[in-house]
Parts: sequence; C-alpha cells; structure tokens
Amino acid sequence: MIIDTIFVPQGSEYGAVCRGLRRISGKIPKVVAIPVGVKPLTTYLQQWQKQEHWQNAQQSKVLVMGLCGSLTTDHCVGDVVLYESCIYQQRLQECDRSLTTKIYSALQTQYPALNLVKSLTSDRVVCSAVEKRYLGETLGADVVDMEGFAALELLNKVGATVAMLRVVSDDCRHDIPDITAAINVDGSLQPLPLTLSFLRQPIAATRLIRGSLRGLKVLEQLTTSLFSEKFKV
Repeated sequence: MIIDTIFVPQGSEYGAVCRGLRRISGKIPKVVAIPVGVKPLTTYLQQWQKQEHWQNAQQSKVLVMGLCGSLTTDHCVGDVVLYESCIYQQRLQECDRSLTTKIYSALQTQYPALNLVKSLTSDRVVCSAVEKRYLGETLGADVVDMEGFAALELLNKVGATVAMLRVVSDDCRHDIPDITAAINVDGSLQPLPLTLSFLRQPIAATRLIRGSLRGLKVLEQLTTSLFSEKFKV
C-alpha cells in the first residue's frame, strides 16, 4: 500500500474510516485514533515519538483523515478536500506534494469536485458563520480543523511523508453550536456538556448533526474508494 498509517480523530470519524476499510480485501493500513485539539494531539504524538512506532519514520507514509468546516462559499457539506498546507498562529506546515498528487490522481475520477485547499487549525470550534467567512478572507484559508497543524508539525519533524484528506461537515453560511467547552483536556468529547450546548441552540445543533452524518457517510465511502485495489503500488 502507498499509505501504511491513517490518523483520524477518535469517535465517529474513526468509526467511519474503520467501516470503510472493512470493505477492503487484503492488506489495509494501520488506523490510529487521535485526540481532538492542538495541545492534546501534540502531547499524544510526542508520546508516540518515544515509542517503537517511529523507528522507521522516514519510510512511513501517513494519511490524516476526518471532517472539517468550510471557511468559503466554494466548499459545501459533503465536499471532499485534499490539503496542501495548514496554518496555525501565523506558522505554516506543508503536506507532502508527491503523496498528495498520487491521492488526487487516484480520486479525481470518482470525486471530480475534489479540491486542493489551504487549512486553518484552530484551538477552538469556530461556530459563527460570520467569523468563518472573516477567517477565510483574512487568512486565505479554505477550511478549518483542530488537528491538522499539530499532526503535520510533528510528523514532518520526524521525517514521515504526510497527506491530509477530509470531508466538509459544516459550511460558512450557517452557525453551529459552540461545543468547545465539551472538549476535554485529553481531546475527548464530554457527553453532558455536548448535550447542553445542543439544547441551547437546537436549530444549529440539528444542522450540525445532519452535516456531520452526511460528512461521515462520505468519509466512509471515501476510505473504501481510496484503499481499493487500484490504489496500490
């Protein structure tokens, strides 16, 4: 396989990727569930760095998958995006161009709307539609997530080859609930605070849930498509 390891946020996104891989016969990549957020993920990857997993880091080809939010009207719920780079606090990390090109070539027939994008990594959930569009315009970013930069920074540092492939689950036309307080210090979601944030904004919550379910379905199908027999060397 071109990819030997997939990193994907724990929970529903991890579950979607695993379901997609169950349809693949033969060898499949190792799937690693990672925490949500820059600090939790940085701590997690630093611990990984000390383990035997990184002994052959320079030969490792890693794909980070998951969901993201759109910062421009060009990208809607369900769209598949392939990262070129991630910015965080005025710092930039780039994905591997060769691996990104291979993935793009493998998917562009089945996903003709596949776009190469620049991503913003945020310490919190960007929930306001107005703020999303503002960040997109001022920073020149197309999408936002909470893990991309941290993953790229450490993986690039140890010499791994990294690409990032995500599915848009919320757009920049509508607000979503502010669920930042529901994210624990270890990067996991706390059910009670999450439920309370949904109850405070029921319409926005319904929109987020619908977008996430659609995004997860596409993520599952995308995983199957990418790791089918044609995507092997």
